[in-house]
Amino acid sequence: MDVFIVPLLGLLGKLISLYIWVVVIGVILSWLTAFNVVNMSNQFVSQVSYFIFRATEPALKRIRNFMPNLGGIDISPVVLILGLMAVQEMVGRLAYRIGA
Repeated sequence: MDVFIVPLLGLLGKLISLYIWVVVIGVILSWLTAFNVVNMSNQFVSQVSYFIFRATEPALKRIRNFMPNLGGIDISPVVLILGLMAVQEMVGRLAYRIGA
């Protein structure tokens, strides 16, 4: 049984890492867009931005519903990343405990 569960937990940890990077890239892209460093009329940038928005917005929207209004400062990506890191740590410890 360990032969299947431990690799699946490892894969889940890697997917969480990938999602964390997608959130970070989304934050950086939103800053670059806000300061007119990148042009959203560029098709590639527009498609990447759309993909990242569709991938991260459902989770960020749920967090924003519980967060107080901070006057234009959105810390929901930070909360999401910290939550994902906590889940990733739990998955890693579970995989270690099952594999040991």
